Amino acid sequence: MVLSIDLAVLLAVVIVVLLRRRVAPRTKADTFLTMSVVLVFGILVAPTDFGQGIQNVVTDLAQGISDTSTG
Repeated sequence: MVLSIDLAVLLAVVIVVLLRRRVAPRTKADTFLTMSVVLVFGILVAPTDFGQGIQNVVTDLAQGISDTSTG
């Protein structure tokens, strides 16, 4: 059985978790991380050639990490 998760859905869940985490003022690093995740999510959702290229790069990177961890 193979479980497949769409990268855009996964990033949407990460965005919700990052934005709901706390009410206290955020650090610059936390703001940068949230902004970066939202930017990548926007690129992945956009149906452009640039967005598809970014998706291919991120998919290849994730697949390479997955392949090295499985041995």
